[in-house]
Amino acid sequence: MRVLVTGANGYLGGAVCRALRDSGHTVIGSVHRGRSLAPADLPMRAADLRDVAALTHALHGIDAVCHLAGLTRARDSHTEPLRYFEVNAGGTVALLRAMEVVGVRHLVFASTAAIYGTPDRQPIHEDMPDDPPHPYAASKLAAEAAITAQAATGTLSAVILRLFNIVGGSNADDGGIIPRLLAVASGELHCLPVNGDGTAVRDYLHIDDAASAFVAALTRLPDPGVSRRYNIGSGIGTSVNELVAATSRITGKAIAVRHRPAATEPRRLVGDSTRASNELHWAAASSDIDTIIGRAWADKDPKTRPVPGTP
Repeated sequence: MRVLVTGANGYLGGAVCRALRDSGHTVIGSVHRGRSLAPADLPMRAADLRDVAALTHALHGIDAVCHLAGLTRARDSHTEPLRYFEVNAGGTVALLRAMEVVGVRHLVFASTAAIYGTPDRQPIHEDMPDDPPHPYAASKLAAEAAITAQAATGTLSAVILRLFNIVGGSNADDGGIIPRLLAVASGELHCLPVNGDGTAVRDYLHIDDAASAFVAALTRLPDPGVSRRYNIGSGIGTSVNELVAATSRITGKAIAVRHRPAATEPRRLVGDSTRASNELHWAAASSDIDTIIGRAWADKDPKTRPVPGTP
């Protein structure tokens, strides 16, 4: 298929573009500006996500869309809620309108497991109620609602992927916990700040596994008129303390930790991806913590990566 990837120049977007091309799809990137993390030779079409006319032009000759573009920083969404709704929900509506005009009938949407909030029961499955804890998650839920409603008209086949905590890869955000752990191991940071006692548990998903979920979704799209939602996570719960211990073991370096007052945050968030396994034939292959940290350490610049076991 000829697939348009919105947000192709982002952390996840670049990985999805590579995975789709490796699986035989013809991929075109859609970006507002710049190339950033997109593959250097990827064909690009410029379009503001809120501009229906520009999106309509970008969609000509396209068979399916992987929609990844949007604002993603939950903390920022508290101070700029309208901007998050404008881009994440409003931009999705603009894309749906453009798809309808051109006749593109297949969509895979990158959503977030943050929409669930803090369920009482773990692991989290798709039938649990939604309880978005911040405007970012609420704006993604609004985008999901628009997609589901449009699919119900019979003009769209849609898959919604609720992604858990994506980590790994050479282009990971330096502010993420894995890059910070490795920065401590390499001596670039003195210590890792940790909120509370380090026992908060999260579901960490390697970016290659996240990208492969989009390939799986395009391979098994539902019929027009149907939208399906899937959790995409490792199903493995790992605490901050366990991350610290694994990093020390793999790198051969002691990881200094500075504990800060506990933040108001869920104690445990782990996903159940059984539906994705059964229906999309998808499973996380690289999301155990040793693989995530080991690959990230191997990818780190050798100039800042001591040999394990050296002082």
